Amino acid sequence: MCAADKPLAAVRDELRVEWYRSPIPPAKLRELMQRSDLQGWLQSAGHLALVVGTGILTYAFWRQESWLAFAVALFVYGTFSSFLPGAAVHELGHGTVFRTKWLNKLFLYLFSLPSWWNPFDYASSHTYHHRYTLHPEGDREVILPLKPTPPFRVALTLFTISLFSRPVSIFGRGGLFTAVVDTVRTALGINVPPNTPARKWLIALRADQPEEMRNVTRWARLVLLFHALVLAVTVVTGLWVLPILLSVATFIGPWWIYAVGITQHTGLRDDVADFRKCTRSVKLDPLSEFLYWRMNWHIEHHMYAGIPCYNLKRLSRELAADLPAPRTFLGAWREMRQIWKRQQTDSAYQFDVPLPPPAATARGHGADKIVQSVGDLAPRGLAR
Repeated sequence: MCAADKPLAAVRDELRVEWYRSPIPPAKLRELMQRSDLQGWLQSAGHLALVVGTGILTYAFWRQESWLAFAVALFVYGTFSSFLPGAAVHELGHGTVFRTKWLNKLFLYLFSLPSWWNPFDYASSHTYHHRYTLHPEGDREVILPLKPTPPFRVALTLFTISLFSRPVSIFGRGGLFTAVVDTVRTALGINVPPNTPARKWLIALRADQPEEMRNVTRWARLVLLFHALVLAVTVVTGLWVLPILLSVATFIGPWWIYAVGITQHTGLRDDVADFRKCTRSVKLDPLSEFLYWRMNWHIEHHMYAGIPCYNLKRLSRELAADLPAPRTFLGAWREMRQIWKRQQTDSAYQFDVPLPPPAATARGHGADKIVQSVGDLAPRGLAR
């Protein structure tokens, strides 16, 4: 049986990954795992303010019929909005942003609605991604090899609108049309067709976690209701810009989230029990790091996924002697392109990240729950 076809219940029974985690004093780990409502507000409300502010500007230019200014403002608005499904709902899904749990859910649902995003399906998928990172039997959220630079016709959607596809799907998230059709299918209780690896993965997850289907279906219906109300208000008021601002925006201009997000795993090794070899940390400028919800510290996030995103840079400093040096943004892209070029002549090639000398022979660290925590991510059926 192909690894991608193995039932996930069998994967959980048979696959045990003893992850290496860089040692950290328990007191320091507990300190870094502390969640903060203030930090959560700064991150969540700050990102929302950027989206709302550029959205209001876009609307104002539309009212003035200043079409060039409207196009520029819409592009910026879409660029900021595209980080909502690409970064915000990811971290909020872990439940680690706010100390107050209902605030995590409030912003998770607020950002998911206009994004056509189903947080319940994603919770199942991302739990497997963290438990079995780049082990093809248990992690089909990321499928290697990934090509860093897409064909021109696909790359063009990164700077316009992703209607049918995008270079690398975020948890099977294709373009707007695909998202709408799949949401309708889910709301009607019709499973998605198994015509892509991402959709096959979704089918496998739903078969593995049938108790989550009530939440999945209810959410899909709520999403359809929200966007139907947007359309109804549009028809009544004649404000035809509203669907663009509230239903389409996260599919407009996703070039920036793609440029930083593709660095996470591309070209690295699968089937290894060391996050330093299958994930990549990258230094970013402050604005990119903010929009990306600090997921550029990606090795650190996988090692200790229960730590809030705003503490990951501090964690990186704590573990620095035991981690590969974080790449620069351009360095990461250079590395990915060199790996891809070699893979054209050697399809089995994967880059083997060199490790700091003391770490090269180190053994795994920590099996307790605080070390292995991924926050509040796992659905009930996977929390056991």
